Amino acid sequence: MKIVTFNEFDESLIDSKHTVEHYNSGSDGDAVVAIIDINTIFDFEENKSNACEDKFVSIAVIDDDSDYEAFKNFGIDAWIKADDLGEINGLLNLIEKRSFS
Repeated sequence: MKIVTFNEFDESLIDSKHTVEHYNSGSDGDAVVAIIDINTIFDFEENKSNACEDKFVSIAVIDDDSDYEAFKNFGIDAWIKADDLGEINGLLNLIEKRSFS
């Protein structure tokens, strides 16, 4: 899957079978997963159509429950706590299996 991040993200956490682009460094516009955080929600909202396929899944990285409250009005598909980013491949595998198979 092609993934675009709008936030600073350690792409070594993501399995090599996926392609990762950083939106600010350039994006082909065909990502099927977008990863954002509380600091990049508005950048994502303004640019998601330029960075993602028509059908895509958004993942929000949250630090605490107040981040969840801020995200809930933006139609985010999935959330992961920053402390749990080491488990992101499990979430990506679930997304791939459920959304794109």
